[in-house]
Amino acid sequence: MELRQLEYFVAVAEEESFTKAAARLHIAQSGISAQILQLERELGQRLFDRNRRAVRLTEVGTAVLKHARLALAAAEDARQIADEYGDALRGHVSVGLAASSSYAFDLADMLAKFHRDHPLVEISLQETGSDELVAGLLAGRQDAAIIAPPAVVPPDLGLQLVADEPLVAAVSPDHPLATAIDITLDDLSGCQLITFSPMVGTRSTIDATLAAAGIEAHIGIEAGDPSVLAELAVGGLGVALVPEPYARARDGQLRVLPIRDVQLRGSLALAWNNARQPTPSARRLIDYARQSLSAKYGLSG
Repeated sequence: MELRQLEYFVAVAEEESFTKAAARLHIAQSGISAQILQLERELGQRLFDRNRRAVRLTEVGTAVLKHARLALAAAEDARQIADEYGDALRGHVSVGLAASSSYAFDLADMLAKFHRDHPLVEISLQETGSDELVAGLLAGRQDAAIIAPPAVVPPDLGLQLVADEPLVAAVSPDHPLATAIDITLDDLSGCQLITFSPMVGTRSTIDATLAAAGIEAHIGIEAGDPSVLAELAVGGLGVALVPEPYARARDGQLRVLPIRDVQLRGSLALAWNNARQPTPSARRLIDYARQSLSAKYGLSG
């Protein structure tokens, strides 16, 4: 029994016609007929009922069809795995991105460089919340992701820091807190806060810190991009909690107030599942990302 015979058998079954199957496979109809007859002789069973109007699977043919498709799929998987280990890396990699985490680094540039080196690898990208991405990594739905690290890291989750910046309060020069050198969390009580949207992982850190201190947060405006948060603070719309570089970039427009009684940080990390055996293409992307991020940001896991 040959894979070619199974391929012809599946094509005839799906087209219900030797003529249409031959056209689909770009071969002579006589060639298909000969191979199907040979397959039937090897199996000792008729696979098709043939008449002038149509070709129909026999009961045996219907049972064999499922296994023929599985055999062809397994052969294709084996071919793909062999290709992935060769010079021409192939395959598919699923990458997750925490909402608005692109402010910290240029993911598109990294993926573009990887694609230039491995043009036959397909990459799909999903942007969602960090919690969902962690669940996806552990379940095998994603191969790698950029996330805000969870407070409790699952034992199977591998992490390498991408960004780690202190969060500061930033206010306009005419805000009541603008005369302070620094503040405490208590100073934020009653203030209208401008901060990250709930889908951004850093927001959960902020919420947990405020709750632990007994501060009832008054979230006035939410956004995903820290540049937008800083601009809203420039407009006098409240106290922005942002990574320090984004506040310092607006020198003269914002007062930057460190929070002295806690260490709030905005962290992002490359994450992967250490408990799962990645495909060769996924392993290559993870290794490439770790090396690229280490070289660019000087951070390690």
